[in-house]
Amino acid sequence: MTTGLFDGYDPESFFDEAVAADGSPRPHYEALVRRLGGFSPVQLAERERIRDAAFRQAGITFTVYGEGEGVERTFPMDLVPRLIPAEEWDHIEAGLIQRVTALNRFLDDLYVGDQAAVNDGIIPRWLLTSSDGFQREAFGIAVPHAARCLVAGIDIVRDAEGTYRVLEDNLRNPSGVSYVLENRAAMTRVLPRVFGDHLVRPVDHYGPSLLNALRRVSPPGADPEPTVVVLTPGVFNSAYFEHAFLARQMGVELVEGRDLVVDDHVVSMRTTHGLKRVDVIYRRIDDAFLDPVVFRSDSMLGVPGLMSAARAGNVTIANAVGNGVADDKAVYAYVPELIRYYLGAEPILASVPTYLLWDQEQRDHVLDRLDELVVKPVAESGGYGMLIGPAATDGEIEAMRRRIEADPRSYIAQEVVQLSRHPTLVDDHLEGRHVDLRPFVLSGDKVEVIPGGLTRVALRKGSLVVNSSQGGGSKDTWVLAEGEPGP
Repeated sequence: MTTGLFDGYDPESFFDEAVAADGSPRPHYEALVRRLGGFSPVQLAERERIRDAAFRQAGITFTVYGEGEGVERTFPMDLVPRLIPAEEWDHIEAGLIQRVTALNRFLDDLYVGDQAAVNDGIIPRWLLTSSDGFQREAFGIAVPHAARCLVAGIDIVRDAEGTYRVLEDNLRNPSGVSYVLENRAAMTRVLPRVFGDHLVRPVDHYGPSLLNALRRVSPPGADPEPTVVVLTPGVFNSAYFEHAFLARQMGVELVEGRDLVVDDHVVSMRTTHGLKRVDVIYRRIDDAFLDPVVFRSDSMLGVPGLMSAARAGNVTIANAVGNGVADDKAVYAYVPELIRYYLGAEPILASVPTYLLWDQEQRDHVLDRLDELVVKPVAESGGYGMLIGPAATDGEIEAMRRRIEADPRSYIAQEVVQLSRHPTLVDDHLEGRHVDLRPFVLSGDKVEVIPGGLTRVALRKGSLVVNSSQGGGSKDTWVLAEGEPGP
């Protein structure tokens, strides 16, 4: 039985991360339930105020678009952390290492290799070349150690049976890791005794690990300590806080396109002492805006000549140009086969059953079940453009039907996953809210998964949309060290 704060908490019919169906805490949550049960609503409200003040002072904000011209908010972090026992994390970690390894091999094979997976019929060529993320300009541009997705953010959900499943891959500019680190710092300040009750694996080494991974992919002939910069589109970008945060964490310069210049296929940074050569660019700018000579000529965000410098082997762009082809939600359906093809192994982490709508048989099946399925645009992110069939109106379903029939390549459908829920503070009590998990994976000397990741929580009651860009929040994610109680 639970006490105090958890009194009356109802997991309902969902898989709850913290509480079993009979209302008792899961073994690895028992200490947390005991400790939080001793807090009164007034005490927790005071800690929430401390958290908010710390976030405001640090400038930890996120812009929510779609509400007027965009509303900048203090990033919401719930005070009830998510706990993952060591043996569960071992399974997640192994699956992520496997998946990112296969995706790196696929992307390298596609852009600088023999396109073996295409030629052997594992994935259709037309599907790749029709993807919004496919870039012909990336052909022939090698990345040292084939680390094309040097930073990956893989979104994982847990279904009604508690099975971890990969929901989507983010291999271009995955965001959110700054909140992982800041959430941890906030929890250790706001609830130090709660944190101290557990053996939690640290995350504060991310900055040095990222820097080491970036230095590892520096071009041949670079200095032993190559110059790394973070390239941002500027202060008006919704994730600018993270760009500045990561530059500070690594001790490198944060630059905009106007701060860099290319001469004779070499990239240099303007400094007060003159030009300084740049070896690695951790870019947080989309492909289309990187180089106005090659991509959008109307953009002032990028660096003229950058792609020619990369092609000459004088600078490494991380993540690599063209990774978006593997972010395509239609390509997602082929990743299990890509794992089998490149690694000769069965996927460790399950995927979500996915329907490819250019296939007439699958499309007919989906159109008959639109009120039961989730439909997603293949090139969108942030939860935009989705149809969640069980929650949609007749008009929304019919509008989606017309869009699919007009352009079936641009959509996929998936079975609804009843995302696991987690106790979340709502005013002075706890309610279950749906969560997912975005771990961050670095391809450095080895493929490294940062313990935990960003647990995103749908703050609206009943909502399955956890994306920060649509008003979702987050939780600190504690991966428990070996020896902590498990399930």
